[in-house]
Amino acid sequence: MTAILLNIPWAEIGEATLDTLLMLSLSLAATVIIGLPLGVMLFLTGKRQLLEQPIFYKVTSFVVNLLRSVPFIILLIVMMPLTEILIGTSLGVRGSIPPLVVGAAPFFARLVETALREVDRGIIEATQSMGATTRQIVLGALIPEALPGIIAGVTVTAIALVSYTAMSGVVGGGGLGDLSVRYGYHRHQNDVMVVTVFLLVVLVQLLQMFGDRLVLKFSRR
Repeated sequence: MTAILLNIPWAEIGEATLDTLLMLSLSLAATVIIGLPLGVMLFLTGKRQLLEQPIFYKVTSFVVNLLRSVPFIILLIVMMPLTEILIGTSLGVRGSIPPLVVGAAPFFARLVETALREVDRGIIEATQSMGATTRQIVLGALIPEALPGIIAGVTVTAIALVSYTAMSGVVGGGGLGDLSVRYGYHRHQNDVMVVTVFLLVVLVQLLQMFGDRLVLKFSRR
């Protein structure tokens, strides 16, 4: 057992773990920044909503569904030329961020739209009757009421991004996925693969626990 532990490159695993956390945090932040307003806009322009725009909704919905339907590993490869133009490289942590965001933002936007649809219609009508503007309705009523669902959506998206970061290792994306591919697949060091998988499982569990606590906290308001 000691020999196995000594054979594991702990320094590289520590560095890869930090890279994974960096990719996760940066891509999740960008995903929320893009996906939240996109989800709100999808909701507002939907049928029988405040800013109903059938054509805009159908076009935006089609684009969102199209991006969601592309398997992430294919999206990684397809976006390589664009990523190199935007970032200067398609490898490593930097090269993984654009495809991670493009893959996760539409997914999160749909979760936001779903959370907003679950808000009681009477709340919207009540705020409208008081003369509130659309902006006031969204910021003062819709988002606060849908906050537990939005936080749950952030949690689900974060967990999906963990798996995406692991997949990015197949094309040299860095992080634990890249380490697992290099050592576990190419060098057949299964002990390294087991450690990386274990760390990814722990990360997912921590994200889920933290997200569940936040949802519970804001649901009690």
